[in-house]
Amino acid sequence: MESWLDLSVPVVTGMPVYPGDPEVEVSRALRVAEHGVNVLRLHMGSQSGTHVDAPYHVDEAWPTLDDLPLERFAGPAVVADVRGLPARAPITPDLLAPALGLLRPGSVLLLATGWSRYWGTEDYLAHPWLTPEAAEAVVAAGVLTVGIDALSVDPTGPVDLPSHRVLCGAGGVIAENLTGLGAVADAQAAGCSAEVFLFPMRLAGADGGPVRATARITPRAR
Repeated sequence: MESWLDLSVPVVTGMPVYPGDPEVEVSRALRVAEHGVNVLRLHMGSQSGTHVDAPYHVDEAWPTLDDLPLERFAGPAVVADVRGLPARAPITPDLLAPALGLLRPGSVLLLATGWSRYWGTEDYLAHPWLTPEAAEAVVAAGVLTVGIDALSVDPTGPVDLPSHRVLCGAGGVIAENLTGLGAVADAQAAGCSAEVFLFPMRLAGADGGPVRATARITPRAR
């Protein structure tokens, strides 16, 4: 029997955001008792919570979210299991080697760092990150969709986002703040296959958008 995994963090008031991004506030706008319906009021940035980055996020000349084909947001998952890395460790091509051999055009590469366990703490900012050389190896394999269970594929801080520029410069998308990737890694190690779905809100002209990220796990045929 296939199973489904939710790879998204919940959207709640005061949730972690990238330093300098809009804070998240969720409040009641309408209530059944007063208005006949329940409606929430949402205040959040396009990069809040589990989200995808479009190329436009880092360069105004590159495609916006609605310029990208829908197939860019779903595909067979290949997990690079790099759990156990220390804080701020680089994810190099050597560390990606087992996963790189499995990548095909249309694959979605998921970087399972295990850092989602620090969600909501200061340690979450000290996540492992993808080196530009590793990003180039991913693009060379024909892969244009990469996800990570951390705040960014680049180091969090005042940097030039070099791996964003490699991936987005190729027309790729990046999913960040994923959670539960360890379960996908474990399923892959057990011989199961996985598809991942990262469809964002349809925000016109956007740099990115929140997603309800999911994975469908299919057991190995007996």
